[in-house]
Amino acid sequence: MAGKQQEVQLTSLPPQQLKMLHDQLDQEIQLLSSSMQSLKAAQSQFMESKRSVSFITPDSLGKDILVPMTSSLFVPGKIADVENVMVDIGTGYYAEKSISDAEEFFNRKIDYLKQQMEKVQPSLQQKYKTKQIVLEVLQAKVMAQSRQNPEAKK
Repeated sequence: MAGKQQEVQLTSLPPQQLKMLHDQLDQEIQLLSSSMQSLKAAQSQFMESKRSVSFITPDSLGKDILVPMTSSLFVPGKIADVENVMVDIGTGYYAEKSISDAEEFFNRKIDYLKQQMEKVQPSLQQKYKTKQIVLEVLQAKVMAQSRQNPEAKK
Protein backbone atom coordinates (compact mmCIF):
# COMPACT_ATOMS: atom_id res chain seq x y z
CA MET A 1 0.00 0.00 0.00
CA ALA A 2 1.34 3.41 -0.95
CA GLY A 3 2.05 5.79 1.90
CA LYS A 4 2.12 3.07 4.57
CA GLN A 5 5.36 3.18 6.51
CA GLN A 6 6.99 0.16 8.07
CA GLU A 7 9.11 0.50 11.18
CA VAL A 8 12.55 -1.10 10.94
CA GLN A 9 15.12 -1.58 13.69
CA LEU A 10 18.22 0.30 12.55
CA THR A 11 20.51 -2.09 14.39
CA SER A 12 19.20 -4.96 12.23
CA LEU A 13 20.33 -3.28 8.99
CA PRO A 14 23.75 -3.98 7.45
CA PRO A 15 26.18 -1.06 7.08
CA GLN A 16 25.51 -0.77 3.33
CA GLN A 17 21.80 -0.19 3.92
CA LEU A 18 22.53 2.23 6.74
CA LYS A 19 24.79 4.19 4.40
CA MET A 20 22.05 4.25 1.75
CA LEU A 21 19.52 5.42 4.36
CA HIS A 22 21.95 8.11 5.54
CA ASP A 23 22.41 9.33 1.96
CA GLN A 24 18.65 9.33 1.37
CA LEU A 25 18.10 11.37 4.53
CA ASP A 26 20.80 13.80 3.35
CA GLN A 27 18.90 14.32 0.09
CA GLU A 28 15.60 14.80 1.90
CA ILE A 29 17.21 17.32 4.28
CA GLN A 30 18.64 19.24 1.32
CA LEU A 31 15.23 19.33 -0.36
CA LEU A 32 13.44 20.48 2.79
CA SER A 33 16.16 23.06 3.51
CA SER A 34 15.83 24.40 -0.02
CA SER A 35 12.06 24.60 0.42
CA MET A 36 12.49 26.51 3.68
CA GLN A 37 14.88 28.96 2.02
CA SER A 38 12.43 29.54 -0.82
CA LEU A 39 9.56 30.11 1.60
CA LYS A 40 11.66 32.54 3.66
CA ALA A 41 12.73 34.44 0.54
CA ALA A 42 9.13 34.76 -0.65
CA GLN A 43 8.02 35.86 2.81
CA SER A 44 10.78 38.51 2.88
CA GLN A 45 9.62 39.86 -0.48
CA PHE A 46 6.04 40.17 0.75
CA MET A 47 7.22 41.84 3.97
CA GLU A 48 9.26 44.33 1.95
CA SER A 49 6.28 45.02 -0.32
CA LYS A 50 4.03 45.56 2.69
CA ARG A 51 6.58 47.92 4.22
CA SER A 52 6.87 49.85 0.95
CA VAL A 53 3.09 50.28 0.69
CA SER A 54 3.06 51.81 4.17
CA PHE A 55 5.25 54.66 2.90
CA ILE A 56 2.59 55.81 0.43
CA THR A 57 0.69 58.67 2.07
CA PRO A 58 -1.34 61.60 0.71
CA ASP A 59 1.86 63.66 1.04
CA SER A 60 3.51 61.32 -1.49
CA LEU A 61 1.41 62.65 -4.39
CA GLY A 62 3.65 64.12 -7.08
CA LYS A 63 6.91 63.02 -5.43
CA ASP A 64 9.74 61.81 -7.63
CA ILE A 65 10.38 58.06 -7.78
CA LEU A 66 12.43 55.61 -9.80
CA VAL A 67 10.28 53.16 -11.75
CA PRO A 68 11.94 49.78 -12.37
CA MET A 69 11.94 48.67 -16.01
CA THR A 70 14.10 45.63 -15.22
CA SER A 71 16.02 44.59 -12.11
CA SER A 72 18.87 46.89 -13.16
CA LEU A 73 17.13 49.61 -15.22
CA PHE A 74 15.08 52.45 -13.76
CA VAL A 75 13.38 55.51 -15.22
CA PRO A 76 12.35 58.63 -13.34
CA GLY A 77 8.67 59.07 -12.55
CA LYS A 78 6.21 60.77 -10.23
CA ILE A 79 3.63 59.27 -7.90
CA ALA A 80 0.28 59.96 -9.56
CA ASP A 81 -2.04 57.93 -7.29
CA VAL A 82 -1.72 57.61 -3.52
CA GLU A 83 -4.89 55.57 -3.02
CA ASN A 84 -4.18 52.57 -5.27
CA VAL A 85 -1.21 50.39 -6.19
CA MET A 86 -0.56 47.63 -8.71
CA VAL A 87 0.11 44.34 -6.94
CA ASP A 88 1.80 41.30 -8.49
CA ILE A 89 -0.73 38.57 -7.67
CA GLY A 90 1.35 35.80 -9.22
CA THR A 91 2.36 34.26 -12.55
CA GLY A 92 2.81 37.65 -14.19
CA TYR A 93 -0.64 39.01 -13.34
CA TYR A 94 -1.13 42.36 -11.65
CA ALA A 95 -4.20 43.79 -9.94
CA GLU A 96 -4.99 47.30 -8.88
CA LYS A 97 -5.69 47.39 -5.15
CA SER A 98 -6.31 50.08 -2.59
CA ILE A 99 -3.52 50.64 -0.09
CA SER A 100 -5.45 48.82 2.65
CA ASP A 101 -6.37 45.92 0.32
CA ALA A 102 -2.73 45.62 -0.72
CA GLU A 103 -1.63 45.50 2.92
CA GLU A 104 -4.25 42.81 3.64
CA PHE A 105 -3.09 40.86 0.57
CA PHE A 106 0.52 40.96 1.76
CA ASN A 107 -0.51 40.00 5.32
CA ARG A 108 -2.38 36.96 3.99
CA LYS A 109 0.62 35.90 1.91
CA ILE A 110 3.01 36.40 4.84
CA ASP A 111 0.74 34.37 7.15
CA TYR A 112 0.31 31.61 4.57
CA LEU A 113 4.07 31.29 4.08
CA LYS A 114 4.59 31.26 7.86
CA GLN A 115 2.11 28.37 8.13
CA GLN A 116 3.92 26.48 5.38
CA MET A 117 7.27 26.97 7.14
CA GLU A 118 5.71 25.74 10.39
CA LYS A 119 4.65 22.57 8.55
CA VAL A 120 8.10 21.96 7.02
CA GLN A 121 10.19 22.75 10.12
CA PRO A 122 9.19 19.74 12.28
CA SER A 123 9.80 17.37 9.38
CA LEU A 124 13.22 18.91 8.78
CA GLN A 125 14.14 18.61 12.46
CA GLN A 126 12.98 14.98 12.54
CA LYS A 127 15.08 14.16 9.46
CA TYR A 128 18.15 15.70 11.16
CA LYS A 129 17.54 13.62 14.30
CA THR A 130 17.00 10.43 12.31
CA LYS A 131 20.12 11.08 10.24
CA GLN A 132 22.16 11.52 13.43
CA ILE A 133 20.83 8.25 14.86
CA VAL A 134 21.55 6.40 11.60
CA LEU A 135 25.08 7.82 11.59
CA GLU A 136 25.68 6.69 15.19
CA VAL A 137 24.42 3.16 14.44
CA LEU A 138 26.51 3.03 11.25
CA GLN A 139 29.66 4.14 13.09
CA ALA A 140 29.05 1.58 15.84
CA LYS A 141 28.65 -1.21 13.25
CA VAL A 142 31.80 -0.19 11.38
CA MET A 143 33.76 -0.07 14.65
CA ALA A 144 32.43 -3.49 15.64
CA GLN A 145 33.37 -4.91 12.23
CA SER A 146 36.88 -3.48 12.42
CA ARG A 147 37.34 -5.05 15.88
CA GLN A 148 36.18 -8.43 14.59
CA ASN A 149 38.37 -8.33 11.48
CA PRO A 150 41.60 -6.51 12.39
CA GLU A 151 43.26 -8.06 9.30
CA ALA A 152 40.74 -6.32 7.02
CA LYS A 153 42.50 -3.00 7.68
CA LYS A 154 45.82 -4.25 6.27
